[in-house]
Parts: sequence; C-alpha cells; structure tokens
Amino acid sequence: MSEHPPFAVAVDLAVFTIRDGALAVLLVERREEPFAGSWALPGGFVEPDEDAEQAAWRELREETGVERFPGHLEQLRTYSAPDRDPRMRVVSVAHVALAPDLPEPRAGTDAADARWWVVDDLLEGPDDADGPALAFDHRQILVDARERVRAKLEYTTLATEFVAEPFTLPELRRVYAAVWGTPPDLGNFRRKVLGTDGFVVPTDTRGHATEAGGRRALLYRRGDATLISPPMTRG
Repeated sequence: MSEHPPFAVAVDLAVFTIRDGALAVLLVERREEPFAGSWALPGGFVEPDEDAEQAAWRELREETGVERFPGHLEQLRTYSAPDRDPRMRVVSVAHVALAPDLPEPRAGTDAADARWWVVDDLLEGPDDADGPALAFDHRQILVDARERVRAKLEYTTLATEFVAEPFTLPELRRVYAAVWGTPPDLGNFRRKVLGTDGFVVPTDTRGHATEAGGRRALLYRRGDATLISPPMTRG
C-alpha cells in the first residue's frame, strides 16, 4: 500500500475577451457540490489519457459550449494548497486563454449556468458589491491571471490577440484601456506600435468613416513580432 494519500490533477481556465469595452472573464455556476450554486472558472479533472492542455479545452467545451478557438492559451501557474478543495488533495494547473469576439456560452452537463462577467465587477471593492464570491481559490487565480495579461501587454504584442483582424489602431488602444483600466499615452502608444517592426502590418484598406466625417482609419493585421523593447508603460 502506498504511503501517500490519493490526489488528483485538475485544470482551471481564466478565459478573457473584451466585451463592450471592458475586460470580461467566462464563469460557470456549479451544479454539484462542493460549492453548488457558486460561480467558478471553467475546469475539472485531467483524465488518464490526456495532458493538461487537452483537459483544459475539453472542460471548456463540456461546461460552457465554447469550442476550441485559435486565440492565445498559456499555463499560468500551479495551485497546490492542501485545503484548496474540500473533497481531496487537488493540484490545479491554471491556464490563461484570450481571444476576440468569443461567443455567448451555454451551460453544459457539468454546469447550471455559464456567462461572461466584467472582471472589475468581480475583483474591485467588496466581494458582494457587483459580482459573486468565487468557489475554491478561483478569485486568486483570476487576480493572478489578470496581472499576467496586464504585465504581458507591457513587453509583448499580446494585445493583438484581443482584436479581430483587420483592426484599427484606436481599436487596439482600447484593448490596453480595458485590460489596464486606463489607456496608454496616445503618442507613446503610436510610437511603440508603429515603431516596433512586425508589431502590426498595414493593409491597403481603411475602416468606416468616423461620425465626425474625418478620414477613415487605416486597417492593420497582426505581425510576427512578439516582444516590445523597451516596454510600453502603463498609464
């Protein structure tokens, strides 16, 4: 008999998108105990025949109906506090995922409901101010995931993963405003984006005319650059 008690490996996903100009995260309402009726990040146990990333995509589909999308996915960190799950020792490999224009979710077999929540409603102010308290240690995972994305927008081109192609520079700048909570300085933003080779690639077309009848903004697509040096500072 093993000297070690049984434990399980799980995955949790902080899936971000921009909705109505705000950073939003996908949550599910738990159907089963523990924390039945509470809201949580999508996730679940890793099956014996899959790795953590495969489990993450499967759980996202099963709990929310959101299929695998071509946006960004990366591991955040491992959460292994002994008491993080009342059922048994559960070690979770948390992931961050993000993409533009993600669909409305629908609750799957493992969830009572699924919806997008504005991240600031969940994390700013008292826990019961605008959003629900989260199950397990998912509030801390969400805090860490938001900070990961905020930090990476400083020194990488990750912001382009939040906009659908083609996009305008004002649309890209609004990503920074949504994630950071304040827009970057306009002059510095333009210098970084246009001065970093491969950050964006101009197309031959322009967007819709502005309400004031001004010149239509040039449309861009993502380039192949990944890093910004020196970094773009938050406002």
